[in-house]
Amino acid sequence: MSSDTPGGPGAHPDHATLDEGAAQDLLRGICFKTGPPRIVGVELEWLIHDQENPATPVAQERLDSAVTALRELPLSAALTFEPGGQLELSSQPAGSLMECIGTTAADLAAVRASLGRDGLAPVGLGVDPWQTPHRRLREPRYDAMEAALDRAGPSGRAMMCTSASVQVCLDAGEQEPGPLGYGRRWQLTHLLGAVLVAAFANSPFRQGRPTGWKSTRQALWADLDPVRTLAPGSGLPPREAWAAHVLDTTVMCVRREEGPWDVPEGLTFREWIRTGAPRPPVRADLDYHITTLFPPVRPRGHLELRMIDAQSGADGWLVPLAVATALYDDPEAAETVYRTVKPLAESAGSAPAPRNPLWTTAAREGLADPELRAAATVCFDTALTALDRMGADKAVRDTVAAFNDRYVARGRCPADDLLESGVLTDPIRPTGLLGSTDGPHTGRVTSA
Repeated sequence: MSSDTPGGPGAHPDHATLDEGAAQDLLRGICFKTGPPRIVGVELEWLIHDQENPATPVAQERLDSAVTALRELPLSAALTFEPGGQLELSSQPAGSLMECIGTTAADLAAVRASLGRDGLAPVGLGVDPWQTPHRRLREPRYDAMEAALDRAGPSGRAMMCTSASVQVCLDAGEQEPGPLGYGRRWQLTHLLGAVLVAAFANSPFRQGRPTGWKSTRQALWADLDPVRTLAPGSGLPPREAWAAHVLDTTVMCVRREEGPWDVPEGLTFREWIRTGAPRPPVRADLDYHITTLFPPVRPRGHLELRMIDAQSGADGWLVPLAVATALYDDPEAAETVYRTVKPLAESAGSAPAPRNPLWTTAAREGLADPELRAAATVCFDTALTALDRMGADKAVRDTVAAFNDRYVARGRCPADDLLESGVLTDPIRPTGLLGSTDGPHTGRVTSA
């Protein structure tokens, strides 16, 4: 699906100045595109490490050479790079889960082979366990982004340069109420999301030391900005809540045709419209502003589930993709999981995700928390049954089942293996992290 890189190339403001009413209408119209769920996509971020010495930074010249080779590959997915050099593959919208898995697996095989010729490998971890944040991309948008996020502390730079995720993209849902209705799915995302954080937590180390969090990545996201990473407040219907949230969040930057971009302090988009300073905003500015908001779930017509750590192994990435798709898009599974996670609202309290007790517990403890473990157990059992109904092939079902047996059924998450194995404190033994076939998941998926 679409790249998450804010302000990607090609965005050029038109000349139609926005007023507040027009901005609200646009936001309400574009955030939830309703209809029967049928399209799925995935965005995979990877750290790039040396195959033999993963704790050693990759030299810029070597990375540049590898990037040049990657850009020549005939991939189905869009290939982009994050500020710290992380690789991102954004799939095309697929008409089924198996289509998405098949095309993505083929792209990943080509990417791994190309990187392997340079002695490099894509690594699936939520946060780089060894490297300090070092920005490799020098562009006006990243200069502005860094300056804006620095105001809240160091977490912004760590997110930009050392984090990686699996983002699952699903249709918003039907207009009508019910298990597949967009209102129900929107509510579900902010409870089930905490379960997904806990089950797939895979980033317990940073700069060579354990952090005390199973998902350090989620802890960084929750810390990097006072409002930008929050879900919209409750009390309003989804469209109105998202529109208000977008307009009342501060502007990260104001783009310029030449020279450094402006980085205003404390200017919300609503205030920018009302004051018209430093220049009146236009539609392209609103589109850009949306890409600088980082809630756990972002409505962009479809729903971007953004809370899942990158996963280790050759096919670890497909487990969250398959589980989330099954739980959202199979009507029977959606009803079961909604009833399962609804009681978690009491633990979440009134604060928005991800800064409420439920999400904090998920990031810190993973499935060691009994309430999250119980919910995850039902969710994975439900997903496995739904995947069979949805026509997922045996390799996919076996891969999900292997993850369930290894982690969820035991109240564990991938971070627990990393903390116990010593693999991240002994860089000579990176087995299972480099996206090769010797990773922790045994299912093999090579085609749809």
